[in-house]
Amino acid sequence: MAPSSNAREAAAPAMDKTPFLVADLGATNARFALSDQTGIHDVRILPVSAHPTLAAAISGYLDDVAPETPPSQAAIAIACPVTGDLVSMTNYPWSFSIRGLREMFGLARLEVINDFTAIALSVPRLGAGDRIQIGPGQPSDGHPIGIIGPGTGLGVSGLVPAEAGRWTALAGEGGHVTMPATTAHEAAVIEHLGHRFGHVSGERLLSGMGLSNLYETLAMLSGQSDPRARDPQSVTEAARSGDPIGVETVRMFSGMLGTLAGNLALTLGARGGVFIAGGIVPKLGPLFDGALFRERFEAKGRMREAFLSAIPTYLITNPLPAFLGLRSVLCEGAAG
Repeated sequence: MAPSSNAREAAAPAMDKTPFLVADLGATNARFALSDQTGIHDVRILPVSAHPTLAAAISGYLDDVAPETPPSQAAIAIACPVTGDLVSMTNYPWSFSIRGLREMFGLARLEVINDFTAIALSVPRLGAGDRIQIGPGQPSDGHPIGIIGPGTGLGVSGLVPAEAGRWTALAGEGGHVTMPATTAHEAAVIEHLGHRFGHVSGERLLSGMGLSNLYETLAMLSGQSDPRARDPQSVTEAARSGDPIGVETVRMFSGMLGTLAGNLALTLGARGGVFIAGGIVPKLGPLFDGALFRERFEAKGRMREAFLSAIPTYLITNPLPAFLGLRSVLCEGAAG
């Protein structure tokens, strides 16, 4: 199957007994594993900055785990659009040819899809212990599902029901939609960041870099002329220690995420639920304001009671959901 950003279902050959390689590539970490009939194993998480190229990272991983038989198939999820043979990461300078990578490692089959397409495909395969519900609502069977996830960037995807109980995953770039403001304070933040970036996307605010952007902007709006730059972990630590700007940052982050999640639910008609993925919200833990998130998720005027109040929202707690989606691509042929 040729890689594409268009969602579709495709037939796939049966998996042979040779283990296959799965990889989830973000701008901070590259996650690798082998998968076979027994499941997913030999998981390694490597910093992308430690390897000059994806090929070098794959070679390092395979040298480390030393499988008895080299993988003959692979599936890669990557944080960028996949629109042709040449793939270039959005937030890190890795690029590669799909054909060249397949030939380099002697793969009979290589699938490359957007990282949030892979996470979307994992959702029907999550167990009860892989998610927690935020707020009320019950899923409606046979209806679309939305996925939104703040991490190094902001991923967005969706699932649309297909025939025979299957799902089609949507491969888009919804993290780059224009961020709306619902309060005067949010409007001031977005206006300030607009002078810096021109276009203020959801990703500029709802991601690791977004926490830093929010903190710096809120500090300046509070009267600090030259606030100290903070990385996402420092922002979280500041909020945890009771720093007023840190607390305000996390609160605004929670509300803005609710706004975009509600927009996604309306756009997709996601009566099957909306799932939060990515690494940021789990790391925030109790700092994440679930009540505010849910309030802003539903705050869509006439659509609150008519539509959104019944839609459940969840946080994915499985640390490696993309692997489940990638496995389904190779075993079942589902892709987007």
